Amino acid sequence: MFADSAGVGVVPPTLTVLPPSKEEQQSSVTLVCLASGGFPSTWKLGWKVGGSSRSSEVSNSLEVLGRDGLYSWSSTLSLPADQWRKAGSVSCEANQSGQTPVTQSLDPAHCSE
Repeated sequence: MFADSAGVGVVPPTLTVLPPSKEEQQSSVTLVCLASGGFPSTWKLGWKVGGSSRSSEVSNSLEVLGRDGLYSWSSTLSLPADQWRKAGSVSCEANQSGQTPVTQSLDPAHCSE
């Protein structure tokens, strides 16, 4: 466990996964994972679709340092609509070496109401 010069240890971010809009679910979908309140800025965001890691069609934003000294950033995943519907679950995961991963999942079946 390390701490920086300010004495702040490792703080896991809070993850929020935003579902695609209903209008978007025809051909392809875009999912956004928001990570907020994490420290340090080296937490890595990743995606799992139906339990398998996805690295293609993913774009990550640069981290933004807030007034509280914690970082926020986001990751976007694009999927064909049929993959989204068949996925079973889609999850965003934040990883930092030596730390327990933080995961937030989304169930496509509950998003297509």
